[in-house]
Amino acid sequence: MSPPLIGITAYLEAARWSDWVKEAVLSPASYARAVEKAGGAPVLLPPLGPGGADAYVRGLSGVILADGGELDPTLYGAAPEDRAGAPQPHRDRFELALARAAVRAGLPLLATGRGMHVLNVAQGGDLIPWLPDVVGHDRHAAPGPHLVRIGASSGLGRVLGDRAEVTAPHRQAIRRLGGGLLAVAWADDQVVEGVELQGHRFGLGVQWHPERTGDNRLVEALLGAVRP
Repeated sequence: MSPPLIGITAYLEAARWSDWVKEAVLSPASYARAVEKAGGAPVLLPPLGPGGADAYVRGLSGVILADGGELDPTLYGAAPEDRAGAPQPHRDRFELALARAAVRAGLPLLATGRGMHVLNVAQGGDLIPWLPDVVGHDRHAAPGPHLVRIGASSGLGRVLGDRAEVTAPHRQAIRRLGGGLLAVAWADDQVVEGVELQGHRFGLGVQWHPERTGDNRLVEALLGAVRP
């Protein structure tokens, strides 16, 4: 039996190799390696336009909405945020369309970092455009690990238990949950660090980066959900 195809969202950026500087589809290799280690076949999804989202979903067994730059605040009705990175409208539009298509199709979905924000906005929620303004500190942007509390009865809790040490540098966060999403993990200041899509075969979003660690349980759980 062929391994299931798992789509991974990616950047579309200018890149240099050999004597060329050209537009390229880019993704940290850690995502592809985590999928392959879990028994899947990784497929990079170039953000060429939202019109291809439904076609991708029809051909895939699961999707990873990967990390990246901050989502444009104007997409959820907030003012532009100059302290965030420059918006990437092509990637924002494509990934929002892909998330909605995956949810409609019931496709197993794992959203990490930025991907959790995309999922939340795709479901009608919104974000805190600059988290330090709300919590009064910048600890969430620190590169080191921290502890998160997880709802033990949630799908995420059944995979990881009621606590996990994670690395999750970020300066945006969920404010209002999107439709069908349930908060299932929190930092010590109650910032949401994990969500679950209710009634979905497998729909998890985490603020952190499981692909960067040796703990591959979340990617393995995604692959487990795509198999009969």
